Amino acid sequence: MFNVEQVIQQQMPGITSKPWLYKPVKGALSYLLHEQQFADFSQQYPHLKGLDFVEQVLDYFNFSFSARDNEIARIPSSGKVVIIANHPIGSLDGLALIKLISDIRPDVKIIANQLLMSVTALHSLLLPVNNMEGGTERSRLGEISKHLQQEGALVLFPAGEVSRLKPNGVRDGKWHNGFLRLASSAQAPILPIYIDGRNSALFYGASMLYKPLATMLLVQEMFKQQRKNITMRIGEQIPFDSYGQLPLSGKEQLKLFKKHLYRLAKDKAPLLRTQSTIAHPELRSELKTDLARCQLLGTTSDGKLIYLYHHQQSSALMREIGRLREQAFRAVGEGTGNKRDIDKYDSYYQHLILWDPAELEMVGAYRLAPSNDVITNIGMAGLYTASLFQYNQAMQPYLAQGLELGRSFIQPRYWGKRSLDYLWYGIGAYLQHNPQIRYLFGAVSLSASYPPTARDLLVYFYSLYFGSNHALALANQSYLLSDEAKQNLQLQFSGNDYSADFTQLKHLLANMGLTVPTLYKQYSELCQPGGVSFLAFSTDPAFADCVDGLVLVDLQQLKPAKQSRYLSEAASKRNVKAV
Repeated sequence: MFNVEQVIQQQMPGITSKPWLYKPVKGALSYLLHEQQFADFSQQYPHLKGLDFVEQVLDYFNFSFSARDNEIARIPSSGKVVIIANHPIGSLDGLALIKLISDIRPDVKIIANQLLMSVTALHSLLLPVNNMEGGTERSRLGEISKHLQQEGALVLFPAGEVSRLKPNGVRDGKWHNGFLRLASSAQAPILPIYIDGRNSALFYGASMLYKPLATMLLVQEMFKQQRKNITMRIGEQIPFDSYGQLPLSGKEQLKLFKKHLYRLAKDKAPLLRTQSTIAHPELRSELKTDLARCQLLGTTSDGKLIYLYHHQQSSALMREIGRLREQAFRAVGEGTGNKRDIDKYDSYYQHLILWDPAELEMVGAYRLAPSNDVITNIGMAGLYTASLFQYNQAMQPYLAQGLELGRSFIQPRYWGKRSLDYLWYGIGAYLQHNPQIRYLFGAVSLSASYPPTARDLLVYFYSLYFGSNHALALANQSYLLSDEAKQNLQLQFSGNDYSADFTQLKHLLANMGLTVPTLYKQYSELCQPGGVSFLAFSTDPAFADCVDGLVLVDLQQLKPAKQSRYLSEAASKRNVKAV
């Protein structure tokens, strides 16, 4: 595992040339560091590495930990995250934390100092830094940043050393800002965990007398932790947009984070704005059971399956839709902030699901409902879009033959593939089974992460070319352009050459590092002129203040190419194998 000679070489290289001092120091350290017990452990378990080694060490010491089930659910099951914790014991608490996190995130890495790096069996879990002397090579920092860029989970102790006894109890010393710099650079959420533990009175007494002596006693303290249990309190994650632009100095930010973490111990309200962690994935076996009850609309050319799902109580499939929907929307600056994006409409709407049987993954989904059925059974308030817009009487003929679409998503791992197109094939298959439907309508969201100038551009452009001459709907909270914005935008677009103006729109957005949202582009290209309308634009405070455009599509005015691609019998045979 490690030996005293190695520790002396790393921590006290000066005494190796002084035999008269080296021998007694080595003897004392062999006793303090329990060298023989470590050697015996290594001999007994030479084959254990990584998480297997961690588990065996905890078993060896009969050391356990506990955490609340609802708080364990706050550990994100995927995606980059920086996990910070206090360090009350300085040894087994770190291993217990690794074990806790690894049960959810097998990709976890922990930032370690040179002393911990001497335990070779842990190397696969460690990313080294030099906490003792305050310097870390640039290449090491690159490894840490790369782990976060690859969507990994990173654990570190901001104090860089064990907690000491203070007037207000066992507390970390000065926190270092490394965790904040790493998280900010990766724009990763920060997950705080409070560990309730302590060392012996001897250790704290030694700390007051001579701090380096207390550090050498840490291994002794580890052996005193046998048969003990510690409690961990897991907070809600702190998103980047909560801490990324705090109007505080670096020192004040560290103080704020430290106070935030220690408040977890007493269930006090958080000091920083938090966000619910996205729910953990559902069991694949339960998803397959639920899918077996769904109507299979067809199979794509590459083996993906298209299902039509009707909600059932206690459904793993609905929970997974809500989980992935929240994940996809958060990835573009939207989302509800809840662990799942599920609302009351999901219980009586239908859901078009694209399933990857090879990976046992839900690729994406579309929520839909024949509006006439909803109005007949529940009333106008039963429509999701009626929560954002007020429909006028003139809209009734469209609703009588309409299909409301919305809340479509593709989970991020399938972005850049044909997944959204496959969902449209599914919509085509659905429409062939429901020929009474003539109109598609729904709220198309525009992320609030787009700056105001970009939102103004898009709302103005789509109102200019796809605005309706009929007062069919009014927004509950209209997205209004200022007179100044309108005057500036009139100079950007001619209003009589769609192709040239669309090129200009893309150019202006590109200057901001943005593109036209996929669904805006896709809906507007479905029909001949006059076949697509954006009836109104509303802001949605319940959905991260995104902008919703209410789109209306007349299927009788589909472009021939789109008709052939999605709705013809030939398209069905070509794109989706009927079952």
